[in-house]
Amino acid sequence: MIISIIIPTLNAATVLETCLKSIRRQNFSKSLTEIIIADGGSTDNTLKIAKKYHAKIVKNPLKTAEAGKAVGVKVATGKYVALIDSDNILPTKNWLKTNINILESNSSLIGTEPIRFTYRQSGGFIERYSALTGVNDPYAFITDIYDRQNFINFKWTGLKINQINKKEYLEIKLIPNSIIPTIGANGTIFQASFLKKNLTSDYLFDIDIITHHLATTKKPIYFAKVKQGIIHTFCESSIKKFIKKQNRRITDYFYYQKFRQYDWSQTNQTGILKFILYTVLIIPMLFDTFRGFFHKPDLAWFFHPLACFITLYLYTINSLKFKFRLLKELNRNQWQQ
Repeated sequence: MIISIIIPTLNAATVLETCLKSIRRQNFSKSLTEIIIADGGSTDNTLKIAKKYHAKIVKNPLKTAEAGKAVGVKVATGKYVALIDSDNILPTKNWLKTNINILESNSSLIGTEPIRFTYRQSGGFIERYSALTGVNDPYAFITDIYDRQNFINFKWTGLKINQINKKEYLEIKLIPNSIIPTIGANGTIFQASFLKKNLTSDYLFDIDIITHHLATTKKPIYFAKVKQGIIHTFCESSIKKFIKKQNRRITDYFYYQKFRQYDWSQTNQTGILKFILYTVLIIPMLFDTFRGFFHKPDLAWFFHPLACFITLYLYTINSLKFKFRLLKELNRNQWQQ
């Protein structure tokens, strides 16, 4: 087996079939590909759809996406592991082939990741916003730790990262004791041996795996930012879903700190203050909104101020709950993608 594609699911029937269709239409041998659905107890048609596309189904009793990835990695038989979310769509038929060819031609690379989210004019306005800004969470953009290209400054990250421009990808060098971008998920592919060696808990936080390796080996690692995109339907056009997903992301960030290996205080020391000022002063938000609109005209840009205010509110509420020990684990029993 060459590639194991791991997709964590929990009531993902509304998006899963489109995702699996895009995988099955790849110009890559099906006999060399396995699809692993790590399911957290879906009660909709998720498992029925998974069986239709001949996916291997494994149980994820801890329900979270990070736990699902860990479960999937443990049973994966491929040389490489692709971390695909159920709301991802592979945009071209050669998507997998391109990534595998890069990894096979350069053994020093521990993984690949799309350099951008694919922009679709037909997508929902929040999907388009995510593709335009290169983030799902505006906090990542404002604090420079983003890892996808945007239409504001046309960079894939705001951090200073050593990189070599190659024909199909940027070869990036990640070094110990440095802040790294939020690499992981949404189409990230790793060498399976790298994940299995560095997975030390029941949760797979992509960035933790990388930083754990850097910290223990004291040696740099090399990654490919591939010059292609991946579709992330994200919240389509639903502000309600955006609030729900942001609240889940932020609640999980605080609640699962005890399981984390990555020291987020590295980015939080100045990042939180920067994000607060950026949002409450309003002018910086509007400046980026109009700058982005000038570069790539789309009314979806005008969701940016609201996205920042929603995110700031949720970070504030959940950080106070965490500080006063009122924060509880998110109940996922009724969760729907």
